[in-house]
Amino acid sequence: MTIHYKNTQWNNKKVILGESELNFDEPAKVLMGFHGADSTPENMLIHGNKLKLTNTIFVYPEGPADAGEGLWSWWQDGPRQKEGVSHFLEYTTQMVEEAHRYIKELTDRDAEVCMWGFSQGGAAALVYSLLGPHPLYKVASVCGFLPEVPEDCPKQIHNTSILGIYGLNDEVIPSFLAEFALDELEDQGHRLTKKETPQSHEVSADNITDLTRFFDGD
Repeated sequence: MTIHYKNTQWNNKKVILGESELNFDEPAKVLMGFHGADSTPENMLIHGNKLKLTNTIFVYPEGPADAGEGLWSWWQDGPRQKEGVSHFLEYTTQMVEEAHRYIKELTDRDAEVCMWGFSQGGAAALVYSLLGPHPLYKVASVCGFLPEVPEDCPKQIHNTSILGIYGLNDEVIPSFLAEFALDELEDQGHRLTKKETPQSHEVSADNITDLTRFFDGD
């Protein structure tokens, strides 16, 4: 399966778009991939390019928080993290709206918007599932967690299908933090599939297989 990539800008931020062969007789998926902290969309594309998904538009946006030296995060850790998470929600809502506009230019059908991410990118996907105003079709987190979230952001009830993968030997995100995050989503009414693995802080080949099955399944 060949995916054609191009660089563009949405809301004055860099986005890498990838298109597989699309069948407009069925709803197309828009899969947004969130890179880790202090990283770039290109790093996430390396993982995402291994996903064997059909009828999918891949979107790799650049995080809104400048980490310096050409690197980006979704928010900065520290005392202003809640403020950063709030800005992330606004930023990502605009990205989701751009994704809907993009698919509307290609077809009259609505797209099934999905998200996945690794590390802080996994956290970003989970945060948007919990607090974002736009419903998502499917969401996956690899080695993700939940940061401190703003108290004034109401939790949304969208009943999203979520795959959470976390490692017992993760030296960066302890497994209990990842499991706590997934339990929080499940308590909010989302449909959770949890997978505990022996992996460290990485996106493994087994993860890619699980992600492909998850996003390409019903």
